[in-house]
Amino acid sequence: MISRVRGTLLKAVLAITLLCVNEVLPSAVAQSTFHVNKSLYSERANAVADIEAAEKLARHDHKCIILDFGGNWCGDCQVLDFYYHQAPNAELLAKYYIVVHVDIGHIDHNLGLANKYHVPVSKGVPALAVLDAKGKLLYSEAQKEFEHTSPEAITAFLKRWRA
Repeated sequence: MISRVRGTLLKAVLAITLLCVNEVLPSAVAQSTFHVNKSLYSERANAVADIEAAEKLARHDHKCIILDFGGNWCGDCQVLDFYYHQAPNAELLAKYYIVVHVDIGHIDHNLGLANKYHVPVSKGVPALAVLDAKGKLLYSEAQKEFEHTSPEAITAFLKRWRA
């Protein structure tokens, strides 16, 4: 009798466990799927014009601007973009920011913009700057803060600088 109860309980626990795994696993797998965006930083983009357009939109929508300096060859830049698309970061970005990806080539492109916004791309990328809706510099990365970052660090950063 006791072994039959144990068997029934074991089957019930197993069934509940499988149900829980089937409910949680698909969303966890979907959120953790990583895809490299080979055109994240456009080599042909006019970064100055992109920033000007972002400023107009930011003024209208009352958002801040993130200038994300990097290159398509940069693994940490790809990881940062992946973290941008995870919850709650995706929601924070959509609500409070306009992101402009600025291609730096192989540390030989848009260096004048990096200097203008005090972003030391020579130390490595990704390198970020935050502007207010009028284009005023609020923050510029100093010490490769986003080289080996985490989703939680991005969340804290986005909460810190939101409009």
